[in-house]
Amino acid sequence: MAAILREKSRLNLGEGLGIRPPLKWAGGKRWLVPHLQPIWAKHQERRLVEPFSGGLAVALGLLPSDALLNDINPHAINFYNWLKRGLNSKLDMQNDEEFYYQCRTQFNRLIAAGKATNREAAELFYYLNRTGYNGLCRFNSLGEFNVPFGRYKKINYELYVSEFKSYKAIFADWQFTIGDFEKVAVRKDDFIYADPPYDVEFTQYAKESFSWDDQVRLAHWLAKHPGPVVLSNQATPRVVKLYKSLGFKTRLLDAPRRISCTGDRSKAAEVLATRGI
Repeated sequence: MAAILREKSRLNLGEGLGIRPPLKWAGGKRWLVPHLQPIWAKHQERRLVEPFSGGLAVALGLLPSDALLNDINPHAINFYNWLKRGLNSKLDMQNDEEFYYQCRTQFNRLIAAGKATNREAAELFYYLNRTGYNGLCRFNSLGEFNVPFGRYKKINYELYVSEFKSYKAIFADWQFTIGDFEKVAVRKDDFIYADPPYDVEFTQYAKESFSWDDQVRLAHWLAKHPGPVVLSNQATPRVVKLYKSLGFKTRLLDAPRRISCTGDRSKAAEVLATRGI
């Protein structure tokens, strides 16, 4: 326990935001953590289940003792599993365009060869995440990573890599899985937090897309859960209507725009839908 507390202290963000996530993540929910903490405080003895764990901002913000964290993106989950094992990267990371594309090509070779779960793939995925454009995680229909080189003046790779060992202790009792949300092995007393892809035109971060039919399928799946449920999504009229029709309580929040190709940093409406809390 002392070791876990020490590593948590090393990565603490302050201001109630919990622990710094290891990956850059477009649409991450670090800003939402202060809104979730009062809800979670009533249920923190439960297991936290996230069907769309993404960049882990919520799990690392709430810091459950037990968690089941799932995502459709196998490369993010592979990286987390290697951190859990104690990843000590030896990759000579460089903020260099030519080197970036060489690494992207090698990463895609590993995917094509069925070797995307090895250590090299985890190291390359991390490097591409830190160095690629705006921290995007995007794949084409063939499953190839296709994010272009970023435009960062300086990247402190040594600092970030030195923090890898801290996540080993934090992840010790967390389980990471890959797949569709309906395949997540949920228990009836679990606390579910779901943050699916927004109900907007979406740039894929996995080769699978997430359609309106999937949004509806998710809402009905969540509504059947007997334990506490929290859902966040872009507050489009049909999303709000869908969750209200299934008996969820809804409220709207102002969400910051983290990434925009137009430079628009205005706030966007986000819906927080809850049941059984």
